[in-house]
Amino acid sequence: MRGRASVAIDLSDEERSFLEAQLRKHKAERSLSDRCRIVLKSAEGLTSKEVARQLGHAEHTVGKWRRRFAEHRIEGLSDEYRAGRPRCISDAQVAEIIKQTLETTPRDATHWSIRSMAAETGYSHTTIRRIWNAFGLQPHRSETFKLSTDPLFVDKVQDVVGLYMSPPNRAIVLCLDEKSQIQALDREQPVLPMAPGVAERRTHTYLRNGTTSLFAALDIATGAVVGKCYKRHRATEFLDFLKELGRNLPEAPEVHLVMDNYATHKTPKVRAWLARRPHWHVHFTPTSASWLNQIERCFAELTRKQIQRGVHRSVAELEADIMAFIDAHNDDPKPYRWVKSADQILASVKRFCIKTMNRTSIPGD
Repeated sequence: MRGRASVAIDLSDEERSFLEAQLRKHKAERSLSDRCRIVLKSAEGLTSKEVARQLGHAEHTVGKWRRRFAEHRIEGLSDEYRAGRPRCISDAQVAEIIKQTLETTPRDATHWSIRSMAAETGYSHTTIRRIWNAFGLQPHRSETFKLSTDPLFVDKVQDVVGLYMSPPNRAIVLCLDEKSQIQALDREQPVLPMAPGVAERRTHTYLRNGTTSLFAALDIATGAVVGKCYKRHRATEFLDFLKELGRNLPEAPEVHLVMDNYATHKTPKVRAWLARRPHWHVHFTPTSASWLNQIERCFAELTRKQIQRGVHRSVAELEADIMAFIDAHNDDPKPYRWVKSADQILASVKRFCIKTMNRTSIPGD
């Protein structure tokens, strides 16, 4: 006696292209790849028994996916929804766990962990993990922030950001600052170089071989950097760097300097030198808002690329590496693109302040 006849499969060009594309994907699910192979083999006119023998599947499995494809086409190859085990924790219990996570701390720690919360509430650690993941709770993480208390914060933000986004015509805009007390550090033992499967290794102990201070200015139009290292960080060195800038800058009707409120920038000698140059204009960033000065981004790259993992046996070696970094940067300078307007920045600060006040307010106040 003959068994039930296999369902005939006819493929359109689009369906065949989709099935073959799934087989070529390196990260395709194995189950979907097997189903595509079954359908492609069935489209060649083979019976389910022959397809099962060639692909190493059970005949029942081949027949199942042939019927599913014949009935639902491409959509039939995906897995059906499985409801799973019913939830055994109520919404009120979830809310209590969230409240306990946000408003309490354990007796022996500053924050909850999944295991300590599970032990406190009596639920499994997987339940606590799912709840925390669902509501974005991460007690192990902590971030820092600092709001500027400058009474002229709004005016200074609008002034500096406006200068970035709409600089005056034919004017030079420079972001000026200093990176002080850069240490020339040497390791007590030789650094072990990187090898296949092994990261570079170094001792956590080091030797201090002196410090240097870098004074630098960034041209926001071109991205070029002018820098000079000094042994000390005083108004004298800052004034000397300003004079160096004045000698090297191209002719321009206006020069705008963006810098912070450090006392070195406001000494009588510095003020007098700037007063004798009325075409030089100074724009101060707000207190505790160094992120407004674009030169800080260049300092971050210097630290990451040259200083953080560097080994320097003398201050001269450190200064040589710093100047080499600046020279390499200036070989192909790229300006940093400022994307947020002053209104967007102030609106973001406002939202943060309102959120902080709502979180720290005491009920009943």
